[in-house]
Amino acid sequence: MIVRTKKYQLPTKTYIGVALKAVIRQQWWVFVIYLAICAGYFGVPNHWWITGASIALILYFLFWFIQFAGVTQLEQGKFMFQRLSYEISSQQILVKLNAKQGMPMKWDQIKRARKGKDAFTFFISKAQLVHLPFRVFNNDNEIRFIETVLKRKGYLSKM
Repeated sequence: MIVRTKKYQLPTKTYIGVALKAVIRQQWWVFVIYLAICAGYFGVPNHWWITGASIALILYFLFWFIQFAGVTQLEQGKFMFQRLSYEISSQQILVKLNAKQGMPMKWDQIKRARKGKDAFTFFISKAQLVHLPFRVFNNDNEIRFIETVLKRKGYLSKM
């Protein structure tokens, strides 16, 4: 079966939000380091422990925000934000700019995938992703097919 989606353009705000949430989920241990530095307050009571750790945490997230916002401005990243359609099969994902121009993407290029409450997200790298809201699919059978393919490939855990 081949699933053909409607044309969809990924908004830059959605991209930044999804990518930032993914980094926070992946790098949860940063909060543990933050709390460990803040715990220094109990050894030597000084507000600079909390202030310094908070500034470092804000700068860390600001770094990632700037990285993802920068991808939206780069020429190499412009392809992700064009109006694209997708043909998804169990062998590959075909990213189509129009009827004649497209790029095949094998499933092994996908590092991980996530099914949210209203979209599938395929992560190619930290900065590259394919975000497909359920509204781009023609019916629920296509969504279930993609979910089955993702489970077979090991991207989604068995529920």
